[in-house]
Amino acid sequence: MSDTQIKLGEVRLSFPSLFRKAVFDNVETKYEATVLMPKDSKQHKTVQAAIDKFIAQTFKDGAPKGLKITCFIDGDDKEYDGYANMMALKGSSNKRIPVFDKDRAPITEDDDKVYAGCYVNAIFDFWYSSHPKGGKQILSNLLGVQFKRDGEAFSDAKVASADAFDDESDEDDF
Repeated sequence: MSDTQIKLGEVRLSFPSLFRKAVFDNVETKYEATVLMPKDSKQHKTVQAAIDKFIAQTFKDGAPKGLKITCFIDGDDKEYDGYANMMALKGSSNKRIPVFDKDRAPITEDDDKVYAGCYVNAIFDFWYSSHPKGGKQILSNLLGVQFKRDGEAFSDAKVASADAFDDESDEDDF
């Protein structure tokens, strides 16, 4: 791993777009995901230390005025399920993010294994952007995800099971 990369263990996955690019206002953007960690956790301290180190390495004379760290936010500022008392690190990539199982075997979308609410290990890398629209900001690339364990799903989206339907295999189609 490079100087600016960090590996986080057992963080909670949120808003994963790992197999398909995220879509906002009918526009495909990037592959991305957010991971959540308790505010008082080792992971929180690891991310903050890595960001501080990245800033020190990138800006020898100190951080520029108006620099925003948009990739790492206080979950209490969001009204999303599971974000209370958490810190949220968002990473993205123009390329599909590799996703692995516990045994390091690749996971595909059809495996239906990773979801918002499961626990993962994840590797991130930080970078700096200075853009007229977004301003000066620290962002992160999500380099890879490894499924760690199941967790309670964040989504309250319900789907029907086969038991909700009648068996119609004996009826003729007209």
